[in-house]
Amino acid sequence: MKKSKDEINAFLGGDTEFEGRLSFTGAVRIDGRLSGEIFSSGTLIVGESAVIRSKIHVADVVISGEVHGDICADNSIEINVPGKLFGNIQTPRLVIEEGVIFEGNCKMKDLEKQPEKSRARSPEKTESLSILK
Repeated sequence: MKKSKDEINAFLGGDTEFEGRLSFTGAVRIDGRLSGEIFSSGTLIVGESAVIRSKIHVADVVISGEVHGDICADNSIEINVPGKLFGNIQTPRLVIEEGVIFEGNCKMKDLEKQPEKSRARSPEKTESLSILK
């Protein structure tokens, strides 16, 4: 049977601790304690009882537990109650439920991945807009 992309293929339970570098494909759920680094092209699910102290770079992350460290997500970051995030984040999509704790900075990458200068209006466009007024 072929595994789907979002099927959880690893689970770190509530009474477990892990220290080191974690890399995976697909989806991984953590309910225990983890210290180190996490890298993946998949989805990281942080359960309510999880405490993670890590630098994280994944495609998607869903946080319901506690995370200390910077997160770079290629697609999205979702923080659900009672989630806590202490660190800087970078992602094109961010969802934060009312009632979560987030302490840090957020950088939203441009979805079109265009440089800042090319998104600015050119003088020609500005002139044509003033004519239409």
